[in-house]
Amino acid sequence: MIVIGAVLLGILLGLYTARKRGGNTADLLQYGAVYAISFGIVGVIATIVIHRMLA
Repeated sequence: MIVIGAVLLGILLGLYTARKRGGNTADLLQYGAVYAISFGIVGVIATIVIHRMLA
């Protein structure tokens, strides 16, 4: 659940950042993908840490 939320947040933040910088469609897609991947990795790490703390 954390990973899905992080990926969605990353997409939205990436699109916002690219649009704020005046990017075209390719920029929007690239920023969205890069932020989604980055936030997804952080979400996976957070999930592992939380799981290990509770188990």
